[in-house]
Amino acid sequence: MPEIIEGISPTRMELLRLSRREKLAEKGHDLLREKRDALIAEFLDIVCEVRAARIAAEDKLKEAFEYLIIAQALLGVEQVRQLSLMTPQELALDFSSRSIMGVHVPTLELKGSLVRKVTERGYGFVDSSAVLDRCARGFEEALELVIKLAEVEEAVKNLAGEVEKTKRRVNALEYIMIPSLKATRKYIRMRLEEMERENFTRLKKIKAILEQHG
Repeated sequence: MPEIIEGISPTRMELLRLSRREKLAEKGHDLLREKRDALIAEFLDIVCEVRAARIAAEDKLKEAFEYLIIAQALLGVEQVRQLSLMTPQELALDFSSRSIMGVHVPTLELKGSLVRKVTERGYGFVDSSAVLDRCARGFEEALELVIKLAEVEEAVKNLAGEVEKTKRRVNALEYIMIPSLKATRKYIRMRLEEMERENFTRLKKIKAILEQHG
């Protein structure tokens, strides 16, 4: 049973005001419902991107680790570690954001490619091997995929939060505010009709008294 809004005077002016509020609430409900549906569609699209990005990153990492095991077997664990320390570690990223249905989601953009040439990794050809080069390339490619995965996962997180917030607002309008406005308008109409009947009865009594003393 919807609750009647407290502190409302049963007047025709209040009835008109509530009618306007109800129309605005219904219009807002329709707009929010459209926004919710559009957000859910965007959310599902990006969820598919997340799945694809996660699979790609996991596959590439698996491949890179397989080459790492081979490189360690050929060169030794300590030698591979020493060679890895010779490789520049810096990672240049641009952080920005874009809007999806009014929701800000992050954008991570690499300044150039992480995949380097063999000569750019800092170690010599004599101390390394082709397997180590393939291992390094695999991790560089994997890191690019992990950055993309981080971007789409954060987008999903932000969109999910906005979907949930919009759903709560839709439900509040649909199940609380609009029914409450309708119930209050109904209550006021009933009170006005009751007051009119009371006034009519009172006037009849006054008229009867006046006629008796006329």
